Amino acid sequence: MTPHATSLEDELGDVLEKAARHAGWSYEKLAVEAQVELSRIKDALDYRADLNSAELNRLARVLNLNEVGLCALAQNAYPQPEIGGLPFCLHPIRMPFGVGVANAYLIACGSDSAVLFDTGASGAELRRAWPAKIRRLEAVFVTHYEAEHIGGLEEVMAEFGLAHFYGPPTGRWPRCRGLSEGESVAIGGLAIQAMQTPGHAPEHNCYVVKLAGAPARREVVISGDLIFAGSLGGGYFCCQRQLKHARRVLAALPDDALIAPGHGPLSTVANEQRFNPFLV
Repeated sequence: MTPHATSLEDELGDVLEKAARHAGWSYEKLAVEAQVELSRIKDALDYRADLNSAELNRLARVLNLNEVGLCALAQNAYPQPEIGGLPFCLHPIRMPFGVGVANAYLIACGSDSAVLFDTGASGAELRRAWPAKIRRLEAVFVTHYEAEHIGGLEEVMAEFGLAHFYGPPTGRWPRCRGLSEGESVAIGGLAIQAMQTPGHAPEHNCYVVKLAGAPARREVVISGDLIFAGSLGGGYFCCQRQLKHARRVLAALPDDALIAPGHGPLSTVANEQRFNPFLV
């Protein structure tokens, strides 16, 4: 996999917008607290940023952000780690959604079979990006119930003859087998454990995936819209819970664990702990 093949989900302006929301501040208050002209903050929010290092450092300090990561974002130089050494085959499936891209993931548990995490915005987009070698699907796991992550759910279940899927507990999907905090499923040699992580949405799970019976091997966390490379998902349900769970998930995993987010490129726990602006 090429670590720089995929653009970051968020730019500097997105991070400043989310951080101001976390703080409960207006942009006018942010300008006063950071001693940065309001017009320059608004330029950054509109993706026309030319903030200097002193301004970025003041913004990071008042918003409690990682200065190194914030400056790297501003310079389009956010570090992305080398990805490799997994004990199974991970297939990222990147599908257009609106002006952006949503990710789904296949983790192969056999020569031609896999487990699918999220399903993209539509069955058509999922089929278009589907790797030809995967002919059987063992199960589907959903991180949360937004259109760009479940749009292809019904079609893929019908195509592969699946009677149910796994996801955050909900009464809205009768075919969902809800997984609560710490619950695990063993499928095709994989051990998949749920972590309940509400914040972006009221019903949101991350999934820690590893080889069954091989705890020392490298793990993957399917992070949905909790953690992105260089950012967090929007805390539309609760910003504080979003940040709390992001820190909790990273603290629970080894440094070399791979992060597979719902948008943007792959990363690692160590990389995001060191550089992610929110995870100071």
